[in-house]
Amino acid sequence: MTRKYFGTDGIRGRANKFPITPDFAMKVGMAAGIAFRRGDHRHRVVIGKDTRLSGYMIESALQAGFTSVGMDVLLLGPMPTPAVALLTRSMRADLGVMISASHNPYDDNGIKLFAPDGYKLSDEVELEIEALLDADLGPKLADSPALGRAKRIEGAQARYIEFAKRTLNRAVSLEGLRVVVDCANGAAYKVAPEALWELGAEVITLGVEPNGVNINKDVGSTAPNALIEKVRETRADIGIALDGDADRVIIIDEKGHVVDGDQLMAVVAASWSEDGRLSAPGLVSTVMSNLGFERYLTSIGLTLERTPVGDRYVVERMRAQGYNLGGEPSGHIVLSDYATTGDGVVAALQLLSVVQRAGKPVSEICHRFEPLPQVMKNVRYAGGRPLDDDAVRVAIARATERLGREGRLVIRPSGTEPVIRVMAEGDDRDLVNDVVANVADVIRAAAA
Repeated sequence: MTRKYFGTDGIRGRANKFPITPDFAMKVGMAAGIAFRRGDHRHRVVIGKDTRLSGYMIESALQAGFTSVGMDVLLLGPMPTPAVALLTRSMRADLGVMISASHNPYDDNGIKLFAPDGYKLSDEVELEIEALLDADLGPKLADSPALGRAKRIEGAQARYIEFAKRTLNRAVSLEGLRVVVDCANGAAYKVAPEALWELGAEVITLGVEPNGVNINKDVGSTAPNALIEKVRETRADIGIALDGDADRVIIIDEKGHVVDGDQLMAVVAASWSEDGRLSAPGLVSTVMSNLGFERYLTSIGLTLERTPVGDRYVVERMRAQGYNLGGEPSGHIVLSDYATTGDGVVAALQLLSVVQRAGKPVSEICHRFEPLPQVMKNVRYAGGRPLDDDAVRVAIARATERLGREGRLVIRPSGTEPVIRVMAEGDDRDLVNDVVANVADVIRAAAA
């Protein structure tokens, strides 16, 4: 059954436009609260947010919805998404909520929900909540004496900082490292610099002055140019770029080169494999991870399990098959020994521990493989199902044959907009370019 309101990462849209409106957010609080109102104990939900202007509006609306069905609300304020997942578990909440649209501009926002175990909701639970969203919830509201209460939690940021530090061996110190951290004017603008400083690093900051409308604007993991310049200017050892809710990270080496999620996963995989810390002989990533990455893993005796795009699918596969490392090239790195979702701060700390132990520059540590040429084109369509067209199917089959066993073709509809993404990779860049152009042209003609 197709979900009506939930996408691959919660409910998302333009702030103050449906479904990210105060009245619908209140109903989300009511519906989610009812769905997780299990047992006779006093129920509670933790709510965190990033720094978007619309976060105040959505937070208040959710608070009204949850309290109306008898749930107590614990307000965390600006916190990374992985921190909300962590605190949902550690504070024994029945539900966790993160208000964020991740790396999107400030005028978007979203509502992400976490189960009591800190994991994102299953499709089945999301469908249950969607059924409640379309129902009359009046009869399910709490009686007056059973209404929920709300309070702000002091010290939540300190709890997360201490957790992040403790993911490293107590003997690890970051003394001697000059680190530039770009917090995207987002949720980690306080916790990330503080954690790095407490571990001994010399910390230089970017993107730590949020004003409600500058989140992800020319800063953060999707706009690394400012960080690249700052790393070169300050002669830093490393740059760390988070996104708006700090569940993803990219690295800038001391030469100003970008290190993506594939290279970062390669570093962690090799280190954990050597230390006997991998729970399975490989890791999980998506169809977008580079073929060069897969070949590198094979060369060190590890496998790559691929999933559809989206960190929720990575986590599902990790849980089902016993992996403790996974992620995406975009920088979602999931270290399930510590977290239930991508955690940019913890992933960066794992890399820094490898750098300190090796005593080598980041450019050397983080260049584990040469990425194969990878080309992607987006084809926008107005309606219909262009991938069902016979000519498109023939074009895809021919392209796959041309790439052979040494290349890959990935065709996937976007989960957030009417776009077909055509991606190919292989050793021959000219062939890859030609294959993508041909398939994109056929899809565009079918969609016309």
